[in-house]
Amino acid sequence: MLLRLNSKLISFLLPANRAPLLWLHSTMSSAPALLSPNLQEICYIVSSGIGGLDELEASLDRSTVSITPTLVAQVIDSCKDEAPNRRLLRFFTWSRKNSNCELGDEALNHAIQVFAEKKDVTAMDILISDLRKEDRRMEAETFSLVAETLVKLGREDEALGLFKNLEKFKCSRDRITANAIVHALCAKGHARKAEGVVWHHKSKLSGVEPCIYKNLLHGWCVHGNVREARRILSEMKSLAVTPDLFCYNTLLRCLCKRNLKFNPSALVPEATNLMMEMRSNGVRPTVISFNILLSCLGRTRRVKEACRILSYMRKSGCHPDWVSYYLVVRVLYLAGRFGRGNQIVDEMIEEGLIPEPRFYHDLIGVLCGVERLNHALDLLERMKKTSIGDRGPVYDLLITKLCRGGEFERARRLWEEAMDMGIILLCSSDVLDPSITKVFTKTKRIEVGSLNDRKEPTTKTRIKKKMGKKKDNGSKNRDKEKKKNASIT
Repeated sequence: MLLRLNSKLISFLLPANRAPLLWLHSTMSSAPALLSPNLQEICYIVSSGIGGLDELEASLDRSTVSITPTLVAQVIDSCKDEAPNRRLLRFFTWSRKNSNCELGDEALNHAIQVFAEKKDVTAMDILISDLRKEDRRMEAETFSLVAETLVKLGREDEALGLFKNLEKFKCSRDRITANAIVHALCAKGHARKAEGVVWHHKSKLSGVEPCIYKNLLHGWCVHGNVREARRILSEMKSLAVTPDLFCYNTLLRCLCKRNLKFNPSALVPEATNLMMEMRSNGVRPTVISFNILLSCLGRTRRVKEACRILSYMRKSGCHPDWVSYYLVVRVLYLAGRFGRGNQIVDEMIEEGLIPEPRFYHDLIGVLCGVERLNHALDLLERMKKTSIGDRGPVYDLLITKLCRGGEFERARRLWEEAMDMGIILLCSSDVLDPSITKVFTKTKRIEVGSLNDRKEPTTKTRIKKKMGKKKDNGSKNRDKEKKKNASIT
């Protein structure tokens, strides 16, 4: 209904030949924007995509709309998701050349932020260069977005260079900008470069030490260096900065990932030691902490240890959530222990925990992957009794899997059941047609005997084979001599 109203307003405000094109390009949702004819006119010119950049500038010159800084900002915000970046940049440069519109530092910073969000480095470089040439001021928020974009695109050296030259942009290197560059570098694992920034600007970081050290700890964990992360943790304690749950969970995740790669048997012991350290420092492990460990145990198929961690959570008073149960049941299904997995699901239901529908969807997907459709249908029955939410994806998965396996009758019963319950299915009804759906038949395994089953030839057979080869060679030589004698005569 809202879309129809928007289309009527657009067609009313613009000429008839422009309404359909604007309907394809317009993404403006606010009522004031739709009711502004000037805004609609400029947005149409910028977003239409008709002609090149010179034609765009010519169309803007022919327009009778008076350009104001507010209108420029509205056009950029309205067209940033649909208009090509070069057309948006040309509109902004044209607006700056317009004698009737004087764009200040705020408008230029806003444009740089928009292009930073769009990860357009070329447009950012052009506008930042203009900012410096015209002796304009760069805002701290603009620098934060630019630095984050540059680091994400692998240009961390350029971000550091911009930070060192902030005075040229009338932006001070204070704790706000220093924290921004440290956060941007650590988010991508450049912790050593971030520590260099911290070392050279220690005097300017008073008051934000907890945030700085959290970023450094996160940076070393993203890099995968547990030793350096431990060093940062000890420095925090020496500076009377108390590590919180985020710090310990970040270190726990890094520790588990390292052990997952190099020493899976040390997953539980080292994680348990870290959790004991957390308790001694007044930080109690939460269900998120245990789920980090359970996730890594599931990836290494350590079934017994995962079950022990789940039972330990119950005994220690840390109540597992549906993610904890999912991680344990999933590894049990993958290990072929379907009865134990179903038992844990029943225990979860008895405790009154109502999981999200994707809990059942993912587990049923695992059972379908290991060709255990009967267990998958049993799990579906449990979902009907407990789960609340969209069950359509689960029915789509089971119906498609049953049809691919040739069980069209069971799939049809599920289809009719979903229709009776008013569930919206995404799979087509053609899946239920055996003449359309291709049934995958299981291939038989051909048993190949091992090399040890072959009988080694005895010494007599070896001698006979050698004698046979010698006789064959002698007969061939006699035939050659007879042919030579016949040719001579």
